[in-house]
Amino acid sequence: MQYTGVQRSVIEAPSQRSQIGVDWFSFFVADVQLGFGPFLTVYLTTEKWTNADIGLVFTVGSIVALLGQLPGGAFVDAVRRERLLASLAMIAIGISAFSIAVWPQFSAVLFAQLLHSSASVIIGPALAAISLRLVGHNLIGERLGRNAGFASAGSVIAAAAMGACGYYLSSQAVFYVSTVMVIPALIALQVVSPSDLRWQVTAHKTRSEYHISTAIAELVKNRSLLLLSAAVCLFHLANASILPLVANIITLRVSDRATALVALCIIGPQIVVAFASPRIGRWADQHGRRPLFLLGFAALPIRAALLAFSSDPRVLVAIQILDGLSGAALGVLVASSVADLTRDSGNFNLALGLTGIAMGAGAAVSTALGGAVAYRFGVSTAFMMLSVIGLLGFLLYAFTMPETRHPDTDPADERDTDIES
Repeated sequence: MQYTGVQRSVIEAPSQRSQIGVDWFSFFVADVQLGFGPFLTVYLTTEKWTNADIGLVFTVGSIVALLGQLPGGAFVDAVRRERLLASLAMIAIGISAFSIAVWPQFSAVLFAQLLHSSASVIIGPALAAISLRLVGHNLIGERLGRNAGFASAGSVIAAAAMGACGYYLSSQAVFYVSTVMVIPALIALQVVSPSDLRWQVTAHKTRSEYHISTAIAELVKNRSLLLLSAAVCLFHLANASILPLVANIITLRVSDRATALVALCIIGPQIVVAFASPRIGRWADQHGRRPLFLLGFAALPIRAALLAFSSDPRVLVAIQILDGLSGAALGVLVASSVADLTRDSGNFNLALGLTGIAMGAGAAVSTALGGAVAYRFGVSTAFMMLSVIGLLGFLLYAFTMPETRHPDTDPADERDTDIES
């Protein structure tokens, strides 16, 4: 693969305005996306949908989202018009939310889910690429930490707002709210100045030189990237089924307070993520990814083992706070490490797609595996099994993954003079 020359110049850091624009774009993206989770199930149930039809719609959307990770990332890498792609994807998600609210028929909702899933595989890579081009490799951890913090805050506030809308108005109103939230997301994106998106993040390839088959071949030869993908796959294989199992225990023991306690299991870790993510990203940029990665991995098997020996709902809620530590660490450091590992290849978003597939595959198997083991051998046994899987992920990372942060970090990084349209 041939690379074109890159003009080199030192330019001032991105403006505070652009940084704030990315902050609030992350916030409102989380607002918009939240409605397509449990709130969609509630809405379709009130519309007399069967469990089979609801499950089919979610399954189709999940498959598209999983299989679209690689082509979505490759598309963002090849086009290199991140703000435009993110804007179009947000508009598509807004159309999906509006159509679900107006036409809750099976074919219309299925199409909306397909559109939403297809747009979502663009949003993530586009936001990551905007962040990387805004600050460069040396500060990407802190920038991704800010993204995660604002996204978590957006999720908490959106959950409260949408829950209130569903309670006082109707479950349909949730999707009108999601539609409206697209507008401030687009405004926040326009606040980001194109002239600030100029950091030299990779060896530049022209659009005509980008070939996905060649890019995939390069990724397959990247041993550290494959090991990272395997480790995060094991993490999500252990992690994804923990909350459903905790929710099941709480519901069986205190059914009258189950909704509130399960909500705390979600909100508590999100608050930890919101506060911890920026600090984790900043520390990782200064001292390296590996120590905090190990801390995030280690919190998972400890949490699962503790859950195996407790059935008190209040204790379960408290233990779930550890999920925030893992979520903050991996939420920031996976993308940061991918940026490190693809620094000279131009395949950042494609590599993000590879790790996204690994995480999605692990999560998809986890819920079925955890549920089956809990049904046959008991919930405590399921938690211990998940703890062992999480420990395997920790050991794989600890003994095979090197530090990915480049030692030659200099705040006066160089920038690419190619300005985004």
